[in-house]
Amino acid sequence: MATTSAPSPRGRAASRAREDVPAVRTRPARRRPDRVSYLFLLPAVVLFTVFITLPALAGAVISLTDYVGFGEWRFIGLANYAVLFTDPNVLQSYGFTIGFSIVTVVLVNVVALVLALGLNARIKLKTALRGVFFLPMVVSGIVIAFVFNYLFSTSLPALASTLGLTGLEQSLLADPDLAWIAVVLVTAWQAVPSALIIYLAGLLAVPEDVYEAAALDGATAWRQFWGITLPLVSGYVVINTVLGFKNFLNAYDIIVGLTDGGPGTATRSVAMTIFTGFTSGDYAYQMANAVIFFVLTVVISVLQLQIIRRRGVSL
Repeated sequence: MATTSAPSPRGRAASRAREDVPAVRTRPARRRPDRVSYLFLLPAVVLFTVFITLPALAGAVISLTDYVGFGEWRFIGLANYAVLFTDPNVLQSYGFTIGFSIVTVVLVNVVALVLALGLNARIKLKTALRGVFFLPMVVSGIVIAFVFNYLFSTSLPALASTLGLTGLEQSLLADPDLAWIAVVLVTAWQAVPSALIIYLAGLLAVPEDVYEAAALDGATAWRQFWGITLPLVSGYVVINTVLGFKNFLNAYDIIVGLTDGGPGTATRSVAMTIFTGFTSGDYAYQMANAVIFFVLTVVISVLQLQIIRRRGVSL
């Protein structure tokens, strides 16, 4: 009959030591992406490189020359950039574009949020009203600009003359100090629907139970807005602000159809200044302007992304 001998004290100690040592977890091998996925990405990478990256690099090189759009050219270094920072027309276009973007962003967000609150309430013909408010989003910007150009130049002055409003008998588009108001109003009229969609999505995500509990506690509608609605849709406010500011910095078609940058250069945006220079012999000069505008846009975008990350908002 076989017998098993008891382990020695040294063996028992070694066994306990092995039990006390935690098992080493090996990290799973990182799965390498399939080569087929690179084939799917290849067309997009090629198209982006050919139509975006290469033209951008070519433009940066041209900005260092005296090229006028045809004929011979020579390198002149940073001379175009040095002149840009002292050119009053360029500085005025940057001032108008940034100021116009800030005012329009504020106006669009306020109007869109108010309309979203109304369309989200329990009112009759809610679906039909939503369709009406979304119509400006599907109309071309240049068409909208020409229609409002006629209204501001003909219909509004005639109506003001009939009503005896002498301050509006002259077209807003002909006043260098007031033409920017017309540009802001028309741009906001077209941009409100897209912001309205985002706000409606945010309001639909707010639970009804929260409002019912607030109503039981005696909170008024105004108190519910400041204490419940606005904090819960603040992320959507950030999204609309970022998207709107980016789009308004590139304003072009509505300004061309509405004022053509006038009177004089009062409403000329940076994008319009750049495109106008391409056909007036300032090709390399305006290419340098485009490079500066690109850098400014990237800086603003990075700052906005930092704000988004701090608030935990996902686009």
